Amino acid sequence: MNETKKNRLTWKIGGKAGEGIMATGIIFSQSCSRGGLHVYDINEYPSLIKGGHNTLQVRVEDREIFSQVRGVNILIALNKETIILHKDEIVDGGGIICDISDAIDRKELRENIRIYPIPFTDIIKEINAQAIMKNNVALGASIALVDYDFEVVVQVIKDTFKRKGASIIDENTKAAKAGYDFIKKNFKDDFEYRLEKIGEKSRMLLTGNDAICIGAIKTGCKFYSAYPMTPASSILHFMAAQERRFNIVVKHTEDEISAINMAIGAGFAGVRAMCGTSGGGFCLMTEGYGLAGMIEVPIVVILSMRPGPSTGMPTWSEQGDLKFAMSASQGDFPRPILVPGDNEECFYMTMEAFNLAEKYQTPVIVLSDKNLAESHKTTEKFDSGRISIDRGAYASPSELAASPDTTFFKRYRFTENGISPRTIPGTKKGIYSAASDEHDEEGNITELSDNRIKMMQKRARKMDALVREIKQPELKGPIDADVTVIFAGSTKGPVREAIFTLEKEGIKVNYLQITYLNPFPSEKVSNVIDSARKIVVAENNFTGQLCDIIREKTGKSIAHKILKYDGRPFYPEEIHAAIKEVVSHG
Repeated sequence: MNETKKNRLTWKIGGKAGEGIMATGIIFSQSCSRGGLHVYDINEYPSLIKGGHNTLQVRVEDREIFSQVRGVNILIALNKETIILHKDEIVDGGGIICDISDAIDRKELRENIRIYPIPFTDIIKEINAQAIMKNNVALGASIALVDYDFEVVVQVIKDTFKRKGASIIDENTKAAKAGYDFIKKNFKDDFEYRLEKIGEKSRMLLTGNDAICIGAIKTGCKFYSAYPMTPASSILHFMAAQERRFNIVVKHTEDEISAINMAIGAGFAGVRAMCGTSGGGFCLMTEGYGLAGMIEVPIVVILSMRPGPSTGMPTWSEQGDLKFAMSASQGDFPRPILVPGDNEECFYMTMEAFNLAEKYQTPVIVLSDKNLAESHKTTEKFDSGRISIDRGAYASPSELAASPDTTFFKRYRFTENGISPRTIPGTKKGIYSAASDEHDEEGNITELSDNRIKMMQKRARKMDALVREIKQPELKGPIDADVTVIFAGSTKGPVREAIFTLEKEGIKVNYLQITYLNPFPSEKVSNVIDSARKIVVAENNFTGQLCDIIREKTGKSIAHKILKYDGRPFYPEEIHAAIKEVVSHG
């Protein structure tokens, strides 16, 4: 067998909503991961309450992978529509597993695509299973086709359905085994693409949202509030499932306004608090976001981007909220924004966000997108010890005891770094007023011009201190690169994959990942632009918002932009082609 076709597979399942597309895809992903293989999967589904075409695509390799790629080796079609929509994605030598009644005329396919028609209905009747079990029949068939260890799949099925009882586990296992046996019995064992275990499970398989939740819990988050909004909804589901285990208060609020205000209340009370939403929900949150800035309450806001404007494309991916996040809510106040690029960074940056929120007593945004939020990737186990917990400055008992009885606590005391010690409500001699209006050091509302100037400068000094603390982005790759790519967020994966293939063609590429949108690493970015041969910026939006921010913060314009705004994340092949064009003609 050709070694290039061993442990290098892209598997895709498609059908109508309600046919178990996502569940089956995740079982396939987990089965591959447990065999020591690297996995990256991505789902696509329409923004419908019921129905519509759903897919989940799984890429599997024996090296670390960072994104999806073009080209499908196995297409599982649970209806004819799936074949029609995706037949042109199948690579030479690839195959289609479908119901025998859905198999289309071979003339409609390229000659070197194989069809594996399976009598799903007959098999389901034979094993006395539910009709929906055809998804597991197809799963078993694909496992047989690539000659993978079926016992690994059996164990994943057991773990997936253990809460539903032995009968459900047995039914799902029987369905998968029936599909497996049908392929082995009725088709030649000559499919070119194979999967083989290379070890036992040693990595996690999780989404960006999973990693955000784990990071939040590890760093002591005790309050989460949200109104469900794709693609942030699964954060609410995850946190609610862990509520009792980790003693967390989780609130499914009536709207996003309530969500951020409840988080502010929890943060005011001294609890590590977080809320999450997407673009339209964050629009509603912006007044509360400004309130947190004014009364200097630490909260973490997860802003998971999707295409806009308005409702836009709720279940698809884009990076169109960069400038919105940087200027959300009126007026000037500290707005730290962290932008993770992969699941590992989602974990560590969420932990960091809580530290920054409490240290600098300000709201902090973690900016994600649908691609990062919902795609699974095999990831090494996290080390929460890398980031120590910093709860920020609190007034000491001796300081409070020495304060006069006749005055409020100076919660907003003018300090050199702009950070004023705070108190927990109910603390003796720690009473102060927290109002949305401008206030003096004790929180009393005032409109005096001298006080306003001092308070604005006080809050601004926190960002000055933060600039000195944050880690500057690191230019990664060869110093003498032909091209330097700058990006932020989940574009990281496709960029790294594109660089991997470009290097094979002798094109040297390095990259600079922006992980802090605010405060922006202006000096570092400016120096990289000045020293690079050619600069390319890749981002998932129409106007080139990151390019605009770079120009605003450095005064430098970017000539070469790779922009994508169809609601889908980049394919590495797109970035590969664009960089080659820049090298050849740029």
